[in-house]
Amino acid sequence: MKKTVLVIFGGNSNENEISVITGTMAINVLKSGGYEVVPFYISQSGKSYTGEKLADISSFKGGGYKSNPQAIIGLGGIYALNKRQKPKKFIKIDVALNCCHGGFGEGGGVSGACTVAGIPLASADVFESSLFMDKYLTKLILSSLGVKTADYAYVKSMAQLDSCGNMPQFPVIIKPVSLGSSIGVEKAETLEQLKESVECALIYDRAVIVEKYLSNRREINCAAYFYRDEIITSECEEAFTGGDILSFDDKYCGGGKSVMPADIPRDISHLIKNTAKTVYSKLNMRGIVRFDFILSEGEVYLSEVNTVPGSLSYYLLSSGFKDFCFVLDRVIEQAEYDFAAVRGKKLINTGILENISPHSVKNGGSKL
Repeated sequence: MKKTVLVIFGGNSNENEISVITGTMAINVLKSGGYEVVPFYISQSGKSYTGEKLADISSFKGGGYKSNPQAIIGLGGIYALNKRQKPKKFIKIDVALNCCHGGFGEGGGVSGACTVAGIPLASADVFESSLFMDKYLTKLILSSLGVKTADYAYVKSMAQLDSCGNMPQFPVIIKPVSLGSSIGVEKAETLEQLKESVECALIYDRAVIVEKYLSNRREINCAAYFYRDEIITSECEEAFTGGDILSFDDKYCGGGKSVMPADIPRDISHLIKNTAKTVYSKLNMRGIVRFDFILSEGEVYLSEVNTVPGSLSYYLLSSGFKDFCFVLDRVIEQAEYDFAAVRGKKLINTGILENISPHSVKNGGSKL
């Protein structure tokens, strides 16, 4: 019997459009692999839609997705709504795949919704999603694991910037703390450029990371996923930038290039893969995760951890869409196994409510 996979994409995020590319790609790869696929698109306004037409990326031009029925996630599946926003059809879901980039979609919201609805999720869980969406929290957790990162300062306002005592020496890179796809990322070599870049970044986000620019840098990426008690890592890829930093254009508009596998020493490749495995293992992660490293002056720094990588890193984990379905088969199988294991745990009912008087909670007399 074919499994029904819910592919969730879009989101209330600046990366909504990039997520549409990832989501429609995943939908069509899964379809080619024999799955029943249910698209679930979340618009930037927060409204969600379903329908077979959402598998076609052209349906998003000019807001064409709005012609599809709105939908909500329910217990064990989703409800397609009628024009009066009332449940019209229930679709049972076997497994969900999170393809939302940025925002609450990647930052734990989708994971939480699936957990509450009792839907197995072939992606990162709530904790690691919310953790790695925040670059400041990422720095803290990586430091506790002994993983090297670039020196930085955490800035939440322009006033704090003026009084910051741990600012790295110029040049620096300014990064919005919870955005991705290189949106709002700038390099600054002077105090004036720094202030201008931070002020701009704070328009898009609540805080920024001001990070030391690592000289002679090489951007090295490695993806990983978990299957049957083993963490599988990809070969390392080197992403070449069109400038000093890997920009939005480099990633999505043909401005940058990459080499796979990266032309790096074997011991460096080994260190990168082992670091990715260590972080993945220590946090008991699931789903496809991409680890972005910087190689500078012979040192390896972990820059970011992406729990919903662009195009789910098919280009790192497979030779093409056909082979990528094999990877998705594995993360879906693992999601079902993990879900069954959790559901098999015993829930305790203490019976405490049988002995509590209705008056005690009204008059503040109960103590727990």
